Amino acid sequence: MEIIDAIILGIIQGLTEFLPVSSSGHLELGKAILGADALPEESLLFTVILHFATALSTIVIFRKDVLDIFKGLFQFNWNEETQFALKIIISMIPAAIVGFFLEDFMEVFFDGAIIIVGIMLIITAVLLYLADMAKTTDKGVSFRSAFVIGLAQAVAMLPGISRSGATISTSVLLGIDKTKSARFSFLMVVPLIFGKVAKDLLGGEINFDSAQMLPMGAGFAAAFIAGLFACTWMIQLVKKSKLTYFAIYCTIVGIIAIAWSIWGAS
Repeated sequence: MEIIDAIILGIIQGLTEFLPVSSSGHLELGKAILGADALPEESLLFTVILHFATALSTIVIFRKDVLDIFKGLFQFNWNEETQFALKIIISMIPAAIVGFFLEDFMEVFFDGAIIIVGIMLIITAVLLYLADMAKTTDKGVSFRSAFVIGLAQAVAMLPGISRSGATISTSVLLGIDKTKSARFSFLMVVPLIFGKVAKDLLGGEINFDSAQMLPMGAGFAAAFIAGLFACTWMIQLVKKSKLTYFAIYCTIVGIIAIAWSIWGAS
């Protein structure tokens, strides 16, 4: 992979990780357009590295929330911070199970399956539209809803299903306040990403040679910087209930992806 390609893909990841348009789906589309012909496992590795970069940008944006959670945990009381941390852990369970037992199966979807990306983008559009039609409330995340949101996050491991779109939409459809939904959605993925990277490091799956380090480092930096901007922007967009615009965008891109997959390959 060329450095410029890695930077472009990093920017795509940074912008689309927080916007409800599927970062993984756009990465697959970007790699198809740029002609990045990495093997499935190498493609998934690069995707994980870019997600790691946006996880760091999430921590920077929500540093006060993260610090408050850690402070609350070390008080060893059944306080709000402890309960929120437990809800995060509960939300991680479905995706952790899928990642642990179905990782090899999931790699197939990260090998240029553009038609699948297109279909999943349209499904994302439907979710976003339904969420925008939901009534505004001030309800918070419960333990039960945390698990349901976690199921949505597990499904969103498929490229084309927006993780933030699926989790925020699910939260809103459960009657949770939109701002609280966005906050929970962005924070719940951080432990999963760090866990995935740690698992690959300990398992010896992440091994950079001299040819890989520079482009992947450039992609990492691009994703981190773009993520800082997109995360801040998305929080404001969720507050203003603008998900329908993203639904239209996902529908258009999904149709183009399906058409390109069918007729572009022939």
